[in-house]
Amino acid sequence: MRHIALMTMTIAAAAATPLAAQNRIDGQSTDAPALAAYGDLPVGVRRFDLVNPDQIDIKAIDVTEPKPAEYPRYDRPLTVEMWYPAASGATGETSFQSYIRDGVTEVTLEGRAFRDAAPAAAGEPFPLILMSHGYPGNRFLMSHLAENLASKGYVVASIDHTDSTYRTQTVFGSTLVNRSLDQLFVLDEMARLNGDASSGVAGLIDADNAALIGYSMGGYGAVVTSGGGLSDAAMAYSPFDTLEIHRQGSATHDALPDPRIKTSVAIGPWGMNRGFWDEEGLAGIEIPMLFIAGSDDRTSLYEEGVRAIWEGATSVDRALLTFEGGGHNTVAPIPAPKESFVAGVSGHYTDAVWDTVFMNNVGQHFVTAWMDVLLKGDASRAAFLDLPTLGAEGWTGFADGAAEGLRYEALAAAPAPVPLPASVWLLGLALGGLGALRGRRGRAA
Repeated sequence: MRHIALMTMTIAAAAATPLAAQNRIDGQSTDAPALAAYGDLPVGVRRFDLVNPDQIDIKAIDVTEPKPAEYPRYDRPLTVEMWYPAASGATGETSFQSYIRDGVTEVTLEGRAFRDAAPAAAGEPFPLILMSHGYPGNRFLMSHLAENLASKGYVVASIDHTDSTYRTQTVFGSTLVNRSLDQLFVLDEMARLNGDASSGVAGLIDADNAALIGYSMGGYGAVVTSGGGLSDAAMAYSPFDTLEIHRQGSATHDALPDPRIKTSVAIGPWGMNRGFWDEEGLAGIEIPMLFIAGSDDRTSLYEEGVRAIWEGATSVDRALLTFEGGGHNTVAPIPAPKESFVAGVSGHYTDAVWDTVFMNNVGQHFVTAWMDVLLKGDASRAAFLDLPTLGAEGWTGFADGAAEGLRYEALAAAPAPVPLPASVWLLGLALGGLGALRGRRGRAA
């Protein structure tokens, strides 16, 4: 395993270096797996300020009063950072500003993407990947993964979820209600921008061939958006009936998933630890999913949390990548900015067992393989997903011993039940009545 001591040594060695120069998001471990390397395309990055009109304002609902006849509403602002393949010879600023977990300290991060670079020359549009942070988080929390994927021919749209960022964190119910809605709204906006000649990215984005990556509460949203409707127990976590739109079996939820979204990746998804899905809800997931988790995740939980979601998504092919001993910060966060140690919030980014850069690289490797297979139809990448369970047995794309402590498991969709012929139903009625048939259905379930 890549122990956190590696991070400690890195900090000590860099003590005399200016802080801003240390905060790189594009690190590559010496034993990073094959597909972690950046691709051949230059990368651009730009910001879009979007507004989703006439949304329920969860934070403005007074829960000490009776349910209002009409909920307060507002135009919901959403900032999106887009990483994309840039034109050959692109140049520009490669550093950017971001707030850290304390919501006060602004830091400079350094990557490889060129600010406002011209997009790649007109041609086939690139598959779209939506990215959704945790609670709290921001659009730069997974920027290491965003610009890595963009260098391989993807457009990545990372969302600042209002009421859930380091600077705007407020009532939790807003996150629960809005997370999936934000993801779907941004999907629509990416399609709109692609068709808008004045957007600067017209013709670049294939929003009909999209995927979703979510971490923690973003992972919760990914499960919902993928078709996982919420349980009755979940309804109490947001004011009055505001979560009904995501309840399993509701008309609004039954419209999901959006057919443009072909797959999703959920990293440490939150919710199963609080009973947010039952068997029926998880069976409602309708697109292939990759789950990533640490076996010692004490926020979303592992056996009763992430693993239970993976096991319960019986309608689809799905996989689970586990970091043995890893916690909730597995794979997703950027390396801890050095200022976060001074501010006392480095634990928002680091793991007690695994080195962050190595985890980032493993995530980049697996997500690249997964997206290349499912969005690009690249069958050659399937070898990186056809693995023995234990990394210690040796994995394609990893140096000898480099995958020790990792586990990869895949489950196929359960076969659809075969409808019974009318003669069997009639025989059942004759021999045992409706009760016998109900019992059969119960056992089959």
